Amino acid sequence: MNTTDPTHTTDSAARRFDSICLIFNPHSTGNAPELAAKLRDQLTQDLPYSPEIRMLPTAHAGHAVDLAKEAAGTPNALIVSVSGDGGYNEVVNGVMGAGATDAVCAVLPAGNANDHHRTTARQPLAQAIAEGQVRQMDLLHLSTGNHPGAQALYAHSYIGFGLTPVVAIDMEKGNKGALKEMVSVVRTFAQFRPFRIQHADGTREKIDSLLFANIPQMAKYAVLSEAQQRPADGRFEVILFPHTAKWRVLLKAARAATTGLGDQPSVARYEFTALKPMPYQLDGEVRSVPANTTVRVESAPSALAVIG
Repeated sequence: MNTTDPTHTTDSAARRFDSICLIFNPHSTGNAPELAAKLRDQLTQDLPYSPEIRMLPTAHAGHAVDLAKEAAGTPNALIVSVSGDGGYNEVVNGVMGAGATDAVCAVLPAGNANDHHRTTARQPLAQAIAEGQVRQMDLLHLSTGNHPGAQALYAHSYIGFGLTPVVAIDMEKGNKGALKEMVSVVRTFAQFRPFRIQHADGTREKIDSLLFANIPQMAKYAVLSEAQQRPADGRFEVILFPHTAKWRVLLKAARAATTGLGDQPSVARYEFTALKPMPYQLDGEVRSVPANTTVRVESAPSALAVIG
């Protein structure tokens, strides 16, 4: 994983899009409708060509998946998620669900959780679209269960099990400094109980948190890893907190919010079994797996074309 940008440029020629779709939640608390309209007007004025620009408001949770999947079926399309990490996750999963496509994705931050944009953006989005430099980005591929039709999802930034989804949700509420981030950790951690998992080699372990990271930071201030690797290298970091005394976990959380956790193991695939029902966070969206469920996280190298 690259600590500044987990992507690489694919073409030197500027890409010109036939259509640009702006997907946003019309009831967003982050002014998504206004930001989408502003980007539309800026692109209409500044682009040296005239693509079809479509405003696509979502009607319900999960609707962005369907909108993005449909938009990705249009040749030479740019699909912009005007949202936070969760909304962008839906767009990414919609594009990946469309199968073979030449669609390109981008995110215009409009939410409380904008970790992906914060750690990967190179330039203002309108400028990036005008310059048309498309690059490839790794994704995290999550599959749960061994039965036919088992759930399979993608994450652009991180997947967290155990303590991670519980704490991160609270940390993302409002604008806070590093000290208040740590206060959030203390408050949320007070009622937390550890989880038992079984590793692929059959060994069992009680853990507080297990995080798979495609970006170096989350929850505004938590620095997950300082590993220096090639961009889009088909690997991700694994940050595991074995169960320990609460004061030790709090020290690790404080370290993440201040100096960072340092280098972490990097892998291309990780598998374990959740022995009890276990919550997890997928780019800010909270889900859960039932007891005795096999969980596999794999890198999807250069799976997504992006701009911005």
